[in-house]
Amino acid sequence: MDIQNSVAVVTGGASGLGEAVARALTEAGARVAVLDTQLERAESLAAELGGIAIHCNVADARSAENGFAQIRERLGLCGIAVNCAGIVRGAKIVGKEGPMPLEQFNEVIQVNLVGTFNILRLAAADMAAREANQEGERGVFVATSSIAAYEGQIGQVAYTASKAGVAGMMLQAAREFAGRGIRVNGVAPGIFMTPMMSGLPEAVQESLAANVPFPSRMGKPEEFASLVEQIISNPMINGEVIRLDAALRMAPR
Repeated sequence: MDIQNSVAVVTGGASGLGEAVARALTEAGARVAVLDTQLERAESLAAELGGIAIHCNVADARSAENGFAQIRERLGLCGIAVNCAGIVRGAKIVGKEGPMPLEQFNEVIQVNLVGTFNILRLAAADMAAREANQEGERGVFVATSSIAAYEGQIGQVAYTASKAGVAGMMLQAAREFAGRGIRVNGVAPGIFMTPMMSGLPEAVQESLAANVPFPSRMGKPEEFASLVEQIISNPMINGEVIRLDAALRMAPR
């Protein structure tokens, strides 16, 4: 897929992994729409990049539908979509105060899993209406899973379930959209230096980084964005979930 002049939608694009993707795709020539619930930050980034910012709750059908309608009106049909929006809520299934509140589990599933599907369905509908390139390709969707999908840690049942669900959708969706020239892939990052991580005490950051085999550090958002670019550009990458973790395998705790 040619990134140059394509309309690229990045959810969770105001910070962290999403911001790095928005910057990389803009540099590669895409017209970028930054979607986020943090509208002020999204607007600041979009102004810097020459793109547009839209308030969007990925877990809400109407919010996302309105977002894509604005993108079509202002930029055109979506050709690239990268879903980086997500949340973490730590809790054991049964803790000291009893069973985990179902609402807490459902909140994570709604944002991380249902939100991914919500953006996938809308992006794919736009992509299917685009003119195909010489290889018959019309669009690329990239989702953010996690190595937690494979090695869920104690206290992260909701996050693990949501990211495993994201990983599980990729091959099915790639097969469904193959006839329309739309590729679907996921990235399963390990420990990356995001705003959430940078807010942790330095000692905790060093402890987490020490568990990473090589390089023994947290990943950089720019490295995540670089892989996303490769996925978009390489037409043979389809139906995959690619680990980006420096050989890290998460311990139970």
